[in-house]
Amino acid sequence: MTADEMKKQAAWSALEYITTDGVVGVGTGSTVNHFIDALATIKHRIEGAVSSSNASTQRLKDYGIEVFDLNDVKEVAVYVDGADESNHNLQLIKGGGGALTREKIIAAVADKFVCIADATKLVDVLGKFPLPVEVIPMARSYVAREIVKLGGQPVYREGVITDNHNVILDVHGLDIMEPIKLEKTLNDIVGVVTNGLFAMRPADVLLLGTETGTQIVNPK
Repeated sequence: MTADEMKKQAAWSALEYITTDGVVGVGTGSTVNHFIDALATIKHRIEGAVSSSNASTQRLKDYGIEVFDLNDVKEVAVYVDGADESNHNLQLIKGGGGALTREKIIAAVADKFVCIADATKLVDVLGKFPLPVEVIPMARSYVAREIVKLGGQPVYREGVITDNHNVILDVHGLDIMEPIKLEKTLNDIVGVVTNGLFAMRPADVLLLGTETGTQIVNPK
């Protein structure tokens, strides 16, 4: 089974968590694209969706699923999104697709955060995947210098502008032993919009696509 097939398996398993007549939070990325395909098969059961990126919004609309502005929604029962890494506490690194800020906002609003991924994404220690940090453009060099002081190696993601018109630094060389502490420290740097650590608001459940089926992982 390929990695994409495992992603698809996890994505379709997430349908079991979708509540009837509610608004579904939808993330961004290749695994989420499979989830949107799955969600389209039960679109008659939901009121609509809120989306974390322009790309996901367009895919939802192409299926005829109504997309709401988050400001117009009273509650989001379930948010479904992928991850670049997850530890066993379901603290995540996200943002490989550049939508980390909007993803983090919807995750904060949602009652339940269901993370979908292939089996390779579960790790013991976060940090092998470079940690994305969304930055106000004029602060890019300053933020990079501050990150170096923390022991990270920031690399400017050239040619990428987020949906919020900001830039991204990908931070290499970190073994993230205290995810909550690092999330707060990075967010306190002036010019940082947010970073890709989802530690203060981790996933509630992780659905891992494996060779033998979908594995349900709950936080330790």
